[in-house]
Amino acid sequence: MVPELVLLLGVSVWFQFPEELQRLTANLRTVDLSGNKIESLPASIGNFLLLRSLTLNNNRLHELPAEIGKLKKLETLSLNGNQIQQLPPSLGQLKALRTLSLAGNQISKFPLGLGSLRQLDLLDLSQNQIQCVPAEVAELQAIEINLNQNQISVVSAEVSHCPRLKVLRLEENCLELSSIPQSILTESQVSLFSVEGNLFEVKKLRDLEGYDKYMERFTATKKKFA
Repeated sequence: MVPELVLLLGVSVWFQFPEELQRLTANLRTVDLSGNKIESLPASIGNFLLLRSLTLNNNRLHELPAEIGKLKKLETLSLNGNQIQQLPPSLGQLKALRTLSLAGNQISKFPLGLGSLRQLDLLDLSQNQIQCVPAEVAELQAIEINLNQNQISVVSAEVSHCPRLKVLRLEENCLELSSIPQSILTESQVSLFSVEGNLFEVKKLRDLEGYDKYMERFTATKKKFA
């Protein structure tokens, strides 16, 4: 049996993805290169076909190569604290992906094309510059979507049609009470809806139609995990 390798090279002085790793493509499962100064990933990243977890938090990445879509076994992709502005369409090919974390980047538009990620549990886009949650959000299979600390002022009612969505975080954005789709309360499966720090008092949420329905889901979930 080929041994599984875990490579942790965080908080070092890497300015580029280590070329030496090419010798380990056959059995490398986990790579963590957080806290370096890496500005780009090589196209050869697509050779790590057995990689399950790739973490590059707090680097200087501006973009991702299209070849990242070849990592069919990747379950966790964490790229927090970089300078990424948009995602390649090939990211939608990561069919095994469960966690996609892009907090603290420079993304200004909600990424499209992620609806094909059928296993996705968590999508973290907090601390970016997103202004609108578009209708295409309904395609997402995520259980939790974190959009805290963006610049969001518009949320499409289609978010209520996300089939698996249980947790929706929209704290510290630019939302008015009138911008909250009531269908999130009345029609969705969301049992934790977090909107503190917007342009209205949270207690005003109680006045919206469907709030009682939402609280039933919230309470049931709370009891389940008590």
